[in-house]
Amino acid sequence: MNLVLLSTYMLTVLTLLATPGPVVALVTGTAARHGTRRAFATVMGTHGASLVLIALATLMLVGLVSINTLSLRIAALVGCGYIGFGAWRGLTASASPARQQHVMQGGVCQGFWVGVANPKDILFFAALFPQFISVTPHVSTSLMLLTVVWMVFDFSVMTCYILVVRHWVTGKQQRRLEVLSQCFLLLIALAGVGYNLWEMF
Repeated sequence: MNLVLLSTYMLTVLTLLATPGPVVALVTGTAARHGTRRAFATVMGTHGASLVLIALATLMLVGLVSINTLSLRIAALVGCGYIGFGAWRGLTASASPARQQHVMQGGVCQGFWVGVANPKDILFFAALFPQFISVTPHVSTSLMLLTVVWMVFDFSVMTCYILVVRHWVTGKQQRRLEVLSQCFLLLIALAGVGYNLWEMF
């Protein structure tokens, strides 16, 4: 086993997961508004999305699927559009108490779709993930190890975020955090759309 490569992968994954992005914003916003149970359901959805992206990266690695740069840009644009729509919907619900009761944030489904549409994760699994496949001499063993490391780190980091929100952020601060999370998601979506359109044209 290549311990140096594995350590590099672990540091890369930890940095990627801990850096605020669409998934972190969704999970913390859900924890602030709907509590721990729904926040963890959201994390389960993002885990499912990660497994789908890992499967696609594996298919690319073995040559069964080929994704060009334009396709990645289009996928990232669609992902940004979905994230932006969800954030706008959450913000308008927060501004209207009557609508707030009918708009549920987070959950397994939204966690999955935000995770699978996350431009940061799409680019990581398409471009960086294959670089670590030689962590062991066998591809299947490497894939299993890299996947387990990702899932353990993902769950641990998201759990820390949820616990911080639920135990150290008070009621009024939780409402502010929810709005801040939605604004952050909207900014990420707008920045992602701008960046990918710039790269395409």
